[in-house]
Amino acid sequence: MAAGGYVGRLLRVDLSAGTVREDALPADDVLRKYIGCVGLGVKILCEETPKGIGPLDAANPLIFMTGPLTGTPVPGGNNCCIVTFSGETGFTAGTAHTHGHFGPQMKYAGYDGIVVTGAAPRPVYLWVHDGKAEIRDASKIWGKDTHETEDLVKAEVGEHRASVAAIGPAGENLVGGACIANDKHHIAAAGGVGAVMGSKKLKAVAAYGRGAVPVARPKELLEIAA
Repeated sequence: MAAGGYVGRLLRVDLSAGTVREDALPADDVLRKYIGCVGLGVKILCEETPKGIGPLDAANPLIFMTGPLTGTPVPGGNNCCIVTFSGETGFTAGTAHTHGHFGPQMKYAGYDGIVVTGAAPRPVYLWVHDGKAEIRDASKIWGKDTHETEDLVKAEVGEHRASVAAIGPAGENLVGGACIANDKHHIAAAGGVGAVMGSKKLKAVAAYGRGAVPVARPKELLEIAA
C-alpha cells in the first residue's frame, strides 16, 4: 500500500516488444526520500539506464512522473515531470516540467508514472484510461502539429476530457530542443524530451481516468489548501 498522495502503480511500456505492464511503486521510505516527480524519476533513470547509451538509443527510458500532490485539491497540484537521458546535452539527466491536466489525469487513470523504453517500428500513441493501457497506431497523425494531434487523438479514443501530451514535427525529426506539449498550451520545454519521444516513434500519450488520489488526512489537507 503506497503512502498518501500516491496511487501506488507505475505503468511500464516497452515499445520494442509492444507490451505494457504494471509495476508497484517503491516502498514508502523510498517515496518519502525522493518525493515523486524529479526525485523519483531521476532515481529510476539512474538505476535503469544502461551505461554508454545515447539519448536517442531505444534503451533510454522516457519517464512521465507525478508527485504526491498531483491530482489533489492543493492549489497548483497538477505538476508532471518528464525525465530522460538528455536529448540536449547527450550526457546528463534531462528533466522538464509541465502542468495542465496531464499529470492529474494520469493519476486518475491509475498510475503515478509511466516508464517508456524501446522504440516502436512505426509511429504509435499510448492510450491510458481507468487502469488500462493500449499502444495504438499513429501513422495517420505522424507529421501533424501538437494541436492537431491532440484533437485527432481525442476524437479517436472517443473521450474529449482526455489529456494528450504530444510531439510535433520537431520531435519527430529529433531536433535537440524539441518539446512535448499537453493540453495545447502547456509545454515540457527542457532536456530535449521531445526528441527522445520522437526517437521512440511515440507520437502522443493520452490519459483519462475516473479514479481519485488517496490522501492520508483529507480534512487537514483541505484546511491547508483553503
